[in-house]
Amino acid sequence: MAVATTQSLEDLCINSIRFLAIDAVEKAKSGHPGLPMGAAPMAFVLWDKFLRINPKNPKWFNRDRFVLSAGHGCMLQYALMYLSGFDSVTLDEIKNFRQWNSKTPGHPENFETPGVEVTTGPLGQGIANAVGLAIAEAHLAAKFNKPDSTLVDHYTYVILGDGCNMEGVSGEACSLAGHLGLGKLIALYDDNHISIDGSTDISFTEDVSKRFEAYGWHVLHVENGNTDLDAIAKAIEEAKKVTDKPSMIKVTTTIGYGSPNKANTAGVHGAALGDAEIKLTRENLGWTYNSFEVPDDALGHMRKAVERGASYETEWNETWAQYKTKYAAEAAEFERLLSGKLPEGWDKVLPTYKPEDKALASRKHSEICLNALAPVLPELVGGSADLTHSNLTELEISGDFQKGAYQNRNIHFGVREHGMGAICNGIALHGSGLIPYGATFLVFTDYMRGAIRLSALAQCGVVWVMTHDSIALGEDGPTHQPVETVAALRAIPGLTVLRPADGTETSGAYKVAIENAQANKPTLLALSRQNLPNLAGSSIEGVAKGAYTVVDCDGAPDLILIGTGSEVGLCVKAAEELTAGGTKVRVVSMPAWDLFEAQDAAYKESVLPKAVTKRLSVEAGISMGWCKYVGSDGDTVSIDRFGASAPGGVCMEKFGFTVDNVVAKAKALLG
Repeated sequence: MAVATTQSLEDLCINSIRFLAIDAVEKAKSGHPGLPMGAAPMAFVLWDKFLRINPKNPKWFNRDRFVLSAGHGCMLQYALMYLSGFDSVTLDEIKNFRQWNSKTPGHPENFETPGVEVTTGPLGQGIANAVGLAIAEAHLAAKFNKPDSTLVDHYTYVILGDGCNMEGVSGEACSLAGHLGLGKLIALYDDNHISIDGSTDISFTEDVSKRFEAYGWHVLHVENGNTDLDAIAKAIEEAKKVTDKPSMIKVTTTIGYGSPNKANTAGVHGAALGDAEIKLTRENLGWTYNSFEVPDDALGHMRKAVERGASYETEWNETWAQYKTKYAAEAAEFERLLSGKLPEGWDKVLPTYKPEDKALASRKHSEICLNALAPVLPELVGGSADLTHSNLTELEISGDFQKGAYQNRNIHFGVREHGMGAICNGIALHGSGLIPYGATFLVFTDYMRGAIRLSALAQCGVVWVMTHDSIALGEDGPTHQPVETVAALRAIPGLTVLRPADGTETSGAYKVAIENAQANKPTLLALSRQNLPNLAGSSIEGVAKGAYTVVDCDGAPDLILIGTGSEVGLCVKAAEELTAGGTKVRVVSMPAWDLFEAQDAAYKESVLPKAVTKRLSVEAGISMGWCKYVGSDGDTVSIDRFGASAPGGVCMEKFGFTVDNVVAKAKALLG
């Protein structure tokens, strides 16, 4: 492929992006040079002419958000960040690409590199996160902007690729974005027709533009994304004029542009070019500079982003100062949201219960908590994946978040669990203090596990509200009855999984979840469909410790029963029968393993003393993992098979979750 060697200032900038990517991948002997080489022109136009950011203050609130959904091409973003003057990405960090402790990891990570908005590894997550970012902007703009003062006004720009468009999560999120009419969301689709297996013709021949039109997006096409910079700029300008729809700009490019032998092949997708091909590419593009060398003219031009960014922020600060004078109450709330601080005494609204109070399902207690918190936590926004009236997640204080009603807080995600998960992550990562929650049946976390895992990895303060938590949900049968799900979720590092036993513990679970959200940590609540008795010994404080004694005995116990969720009440009843027979029994509620593990050794010993080896765990799920707490002398009441279609009470009885079976197993342990 012959390429003109005339180096205009724009060519210098674009080729600087390309060769920083080429050189970094070559030094690391690992990475994806093809996308940065092909997408450099569109990225340059976007960053140079449209993106309103402040490289010296990456967290400036009213910045435009940029998401590289095709995260494997991350050297594109790192090159742009270095050239634009971000302190987090130095030339040394570029040279340290994909190495230990570098700020330039193998995929963009928001927790590692200041200036990266979201963590995009698995394809499709980034564009779905971007929908969440756009929802957050739309909500805050509707809530705080005034006719004479526009406080919230920024765009979310995305570069995505063929792989993102193949992944189902992107379809879920983009369908919802079209329905909601998120006009501040603009996606540039790097249409290069290559994936790892080769030409996309072998598996992906749909008309993506027509699909996005069907979603309700405004769609444009730049036919020559390799050199037609004016067409790219005009397309972005046109997209910005459409305010009632998100825009998708298909930009047709050549992957690995400039490489004589590897351009437009899968060979340049995920492997270094090699010394010989790099030499040929330099000659082909007329690039006479050494490895990692950037021409002064290019660096000087790109670094103008620093001056522009300071000006953007200064201008916004003036708006903010005027806003505070005119709208003191709204400004105070806005300032608190951005600070991440919770209102004083917010948790006092969470109810506690006595044994004589009516037994309710923990999903119902969850509804009570959400609606108690909603008036004191205006940052709480979210909803369900088409199960609002089963999950019980509607905020009564608010209407529905819909096109033209973005100030409302109830988001209807539709039957889009995975999209919901990634969107909630995006809302949390917007940086505006919003606390998103997303709900579905617990078993359907399998549909959104990728997003839940990323919520932990990317430090997203999301509250996952999952109901119908065991075989006790009943007649829907084993397809809907989670048995291995809680164990699988507990395996995710950084995710707190809570299975509350009654109303008070559900309040405790929400206290933990909101505090976790403030600390940028996700929490998952596993809630029952069936009614649960309120326990005399349950407490909000106990939940925060992960495990605590609900029922105790005089002196050292002979046996410890450990339960979670609905099975704690079962343990309490079994303990009563065993105690009547002369056995000294302690009942421990263990709503969250990770919170218990975070306690000091003395506390853990006080709850589960090593000297008491006769322990029985009771949980309507698989036994995996309980050996750590029951030891070799203990046992479990568990279900290591799929459930069955029958009334919930019948399922629990048939699978051994009865007082008689717990007592029998306990007696067998005691010999």
